[in-house]
Amino acid sequence: MRRLTVVQLLPALHSGGVERSTLEIAAALVAAGHRSIVISEGGRLVDALVAGGSEHIALPLGRKSPAILPAAFALRRRLAALAPDIVHARSRLPAWLARFALRGLPAPRPRLVTTVHGLNSPGRYSGVMCRGDAVVCVSTTVHDYVRRHWPGTDPARLRVIPRGVDPADFPRGFEPDPAWRAAWAARHPALQGGRVLLMPGRGTRLKGHAEAIELLATLRGQGLDLRLWLPGADAPGRGAYLDELRALAAARGVADAVVASPPRDDMREAYAVSDLVLQLSAKPEAFGRTVVEALSIGRPVLGWDHGGVGELLRALCPAGAVPLGDRAALAQAARALLAAPPPMPVTIPHTLAAMQSATLELYDQLVAD
Repeated sequence: MRRLTVVQLLPALHSGGVERSTLEIAAALVAAGHRSIVISEGGRLVDALVAGGSEHIALPLGRKSPAILPAAFALRRRLAALAPDIVHARSRLPAWLARFALRGLPAPRPRLVTTVHGLNSPGRYSGVMCRGDAVVCVSTTVHDYVRRHWPGTDPARLRVIPRGVDPADFPRGFEPDPAWRAAWAARHPALQGGRVLLMPGRGTRLKGHAEAIELLATLRGQGLDLRLWLPGADAPGRGAYLDELRALAAARGVADAVVASPPRDDMREAYAVSDLVLQLSAKPEAFGRTVVEALSIGRPVLGWDHGGVGELLRALCPAGAVPLGDRAALAQAARALLAAPPPMPVTIPHTLAAMQSATLELYDQLVAD
């Protein structure tokens, strides 16, 4: 395999599944001896990206404003100078910019890869994600969604490459060290003394934090001593939403048992101190990485049976799959999972190594064609 130059495009490198996948593929490229470049507006993950051997170029690829026009021409100039073999666009606006930039380059042009990370709204704007030389779908759910809403997409271009976790990062039976537990207990005293429900997720209404609070109130009302931890809900710019959640918790009488905290880098430890992990997004998820991470550690997961989360739960933890919106069934399943957690999957098929290998093989196939 010859040395490739691969450029990944995304709006920013703050946090989230798209950003994490970008860093994971960047790491695999570097490990395989390829040149890895990421172009984005920047963010807190840039240092980790560069420390891992990749390069970062700062361009505002996610701003829907007149400023995007200079960025489009700047991207074309950058790609002309870099002469990449592969340009990999990971969201819609960067994909449009990539198509514009590549049209202005002399042949042979780089091959364009797109990854459909989400169940985007149907229409022409989102349809750009189906127009790569190869279109990566992060789950069977996404593959079927693309075929349904963009039926003109060439099926031969679609590749299902599920996201994955490294079992070494989320080992079965992992226990946090005493120092971490002590610091965690001191920082979040409201979570001590009872069993912990954990629901990771950004501070947005679609993630279902309100449903988690309602579930907590129902279960505590039935005599269960439970606490709810919402890591990621306390995010910059989400103060008004956080106030809504606090008001709801107070109205349901569980304000002293709910903790919302900022995004964390120690989710392995967070899963390990929880008794049940929740995934209650109102909008279907494309994949549901938290499901795989929690199950890898050995924690049961409870979630709505739709989208990628439902796909994973049906395959790996069927007792945790509940019909969307059925609160009574949700509470019943939560009680059952807390009383007698089901056996965890012996192996987790969705591994980081499998995802990285399949993606690099795709790059090599495209260049060889």
